[in-house]
Amino acid sequence: MKLPLTVACWDYDRTRLLFDGQVAIEGCETNMLCLPVEETFFRALRSTEFDVAELSLSSYTMMRSRGSCPYIAIPVFLSRMFRHSAIYVRADSPLRTPEDLRGRTVGVPEYQLTAPVWVRGILQDEYGVQPHELRWRTGGVETPGRHEKVSFAAPPGVQVESIPATDTLDQHLLDGRIDALIAPRAPASFVQGKSVRLFNNLRETERAYYAKTGIFPIMHVVGIRAALVEQQPWLAASVYKAFNQGKDHALRELSEVGALKTSLPWLTSEYDDTVAAMGRDFWQYGVQSNKAALDAFLRYHHQQGLSSRLMQAGELFAPSTEEQFVI
Repeated sequence: MKLPLTVACWDYDRTRLLFDGQVAIEGCETNMLCLPVEETFFRALRSTEFDVAELSLSSYTMMRSRGSCPYIAIPVFLSRMFRHSAIYVRADSPLRTPEDLRGRTVGVPEYQLTAPVWVRGILQDEYGVQPHELRWRTGGVETPGRHEKVSFAAPPGVQVESIPATDTLDQHLLDGRIDALIAPRAPASFVQGKSVRLFNNLRETERAYYAKTGIFPIMHVVGIRAALVEQQPWLAASVYKAFNQGKDHALRELSEVGALKTSLPWLTSEYDDTVAAMGRDFWQYGVQSNKAALDAFLRYHHQQGLSSRLMQAGELFAPSTEEQFVI
């Protein structure tokens, strides 16, 4: 009998073959749930509803460092994104550079979200702006009443406060009650032209950051219910193998030039530019090939008071996924 497995993640190009059944998880009968990432995170971490789930790297690391996470991750990074684009200011704001944020009040949906962890780390390492030099406000960006999914105590000298439960961060930005907003999704004010990104030369800035650091920031991992991995030692490697197959197929599809399968006119030149800058497997899974990004993130996470101790990259993942067989 095959092992029944409920898998919750978003329908990325790199997971599509798992959803349509072209790639199977060996030994498993999968029930694939396509859910927005916020819903998956909430349901997985609050009530452990899924056998396999896409997880916030930050929330997972917090719980893993405390020994309280019901999941064990595999080094599958479904979401990665350069996060210079995540900082928004009002269209009429005098703030023009990262250094201008010193002494300002900045909103984040949750202080512990992965995107703000990366932004604070980039501000610190690249621009010398320390987290304690900003005042932090948390709450819903568009909908009132958002709270931290995983509780934590802010480190000494860092001021983190919630906005009123009836308010939103986007309105606070427009009203001038916060000076900037760090958010994974563009706020409504940006779509309306009332706010802008702090960095207006994103492509050049992000390419220069990658050339200097070799880091393509990781946002999400895939977690498997730890009790299942204990019962079925083969499971982690099988899940890892299936997600790798899905990702490899997606990258091959992007390289197809006979006819464009993705609706972007300059896809070919974009693909060629990306390969020239980052290599052919520019969305790598695995621990060793992502050690620079993982080490930087874990350092930021601990420095920002989110990890109870400085974690090592290998501690995050099921041991059976650290190495794969070769022929």
